[in-house]
Amino acid sequence: MTIIIDFYRETASDSEGRFLSEILAWNDDQMEEAHDFIQWLFPLLEASRFNPDAPLLTAVDIATFRAESPLRDNLRRSFQRMLAFFGLVQRSDGHVVEGSHFGLRSPEIWSYPNHNWLRITRILKCLTLLGLESEARRFFAWLDAENLRRRFPITGETFAYWANAVNGE
Repeated sequence: MTIIIDFYRETASDSEGRFLSEILAWNDDQMEEAHDFIQWLFPLLEASRFNPDAPLLTAVDIATFRAESPLRDNLRRSFQRMLAFFGLVQRSDGHVVEGSHFGLRSPEIWSYPNHNWLRITRILKCLTLLGLESEARRFFAWLDAENLRRRFPITGETFAYWANAVNGE
């Protein structure tokens, strides 16, 4: 198997020696400060400009994630942790909504364009590739609603990246 499959099975660490469950247990400050984990939680087909040690998805990885529910379950855990980092939660019906701590997270995440918005693009694209299209669409639906409300300074360019990511482009 490939390193990303082993990482998501929790039988291997990332390039820094961290296991999936360790990263998911980080607090929000640790997630904000680290810039070399998101590429492991949400791998893509293309190389990261920010983390040369990040794994690249292969066709085998994509097929394996789509075939094995435990891998998708762990990817869903990563997604839910990142939602919490963004101040959001996914309700039992699948809809993404503001969490009880949204007000605390909003200044850092939503008040101005920042690297977390790049993380959102990566998350949407990865979820779509690896079989969690529904989760990606639900997250995008929240982003779309907030964009329409003009609640945050989301640029047209940023929103286009998010739309393209969730549409598999």
